[in-house]
Amino acid sequence: MYEDYYGFAEKPFRLMSDPKYLYLSESHTQALERLQKAREHGESFVLFTGGVGTGKTMLCRALLAQADHRTFASFLPNPLPSEEDLLTAVLQDLGLLPRTDERGIGPHVPLHALRATLRSFLLSLAPLGACVVIVIDEAQDLHPDILDQLRTLLLDQLRILSVVESRMTMQVVLVGAPELVPLLQSPLLRQLDACISTRIELEPLSAEEVGRYIAHRLSIANPAYTVAFTPKAVERIHAYTGGVPRLVNVLCDRALLGGYLAQSMRIDAELLTAAAAEGLDLESVEPKRQRWLHRLRRGWR
Repeated sequence: MYEDYYGFAEKPFRLMSDPKYLYLSESHTQALERLQKAREHGESFVLFTGGVGTGKTMLCRALLAQADHRTFASFLPNPLPSEEDLLTAVLQDLGLLPRTDERGIGPHVPLHALRATLRSFLLSLAPLGACVVIVIDEAQDLHPDILDQLRTLLLDQLRILSVVESRMTMQVVLVGAPELVPLLQSPLLRQLDACISTRIELEPLSAEEVGRYIAHRLSIANPAYTVAFTPKAVERIHAYTGGVPRLVNVLCDRALLGGYLAQSMRIDAELLTAAAAEGLDLESVEPKRQRWLHRLRRGWR
C-alpha cells in the first residue's frame, strides 16, 4: 500500500528470510565467522541458538550461499517426524534422490538404503576434500530419537574414516530456540551433546544497531530513500521490541503504513507509538512483547 509513496521497490520490512536484507550486527558477524570456521575445520556438530526472530535462519542461508564448490548443502527448514523423512530430505537436497512429482508423490526408499546411499556419498567425498553440511532449523521440535540418530550417523562416519584416514565429511548444524540447550542436556541426548564442539548464541540488536538495521533495510528497498525514522522513534522501537529483528520488522512496517496514511515522510515518536499500540501494551511492554513474540513464532515459523 505504501511502497509507491515512499519509492520502495518492495516492502523493506517483509518477514521473509531474504539474504540481500541481511544485516550483520556485532553478534551476527561473530556468529557467521564461527559458523564458517567450524565448517572449514570439519567440526561434526555445531549448536546455533537464539531467540525467535533474531535472524538465525537468514544467517544460515547466508552461510550456505558463501560455501565453495566443495561444500554440498542440505537445509531442512521444518522438523521432520522420522529418521527416514530426514534422510530422504537430505538426499533430495544433495541430488541423490528425486523429489516429489506434481502429485506430491516421491520415491519410497527403505531406511537401510537411505543410510547406505549417504554413507557411500560421504566416502566418495573424502579423497576430494569435500563435505556435506546439513542445517536443521527448529531443531528443538525434533523428536529426541531423531536427534540421537544424528549421533549414530556420526559414529558411522567415524568408522568409515578410520579406514580412509581422512577428515570428517559431514557436519550437522542444529539451529533452534534456547530451549534446545536443556533438551540436549537430557539423559537421552547427553551423548549427542558431548559431540557438539562449537556452541553459538545469537543476541538481539543493541539500541544503536536497531537504527543501523532500519537504515540498511530502507536502503535495500530504495537506495535513495527519503523517509526518516527520528532518533526518538528508533529509541522506542528498541524499547518495544528488545532488538529482535522480526519484531522490529513488524513494528516498522506498521509505522510506515501509519506514515503513509498521515502523508508523512518522517516517522516520529508519535507515529511509532500509534503503530506500537496495535500490538503492544505500552503500560506493560515486556510481558506483552513476550506474548506477541509467541504469536509471531506460531504464525511465521
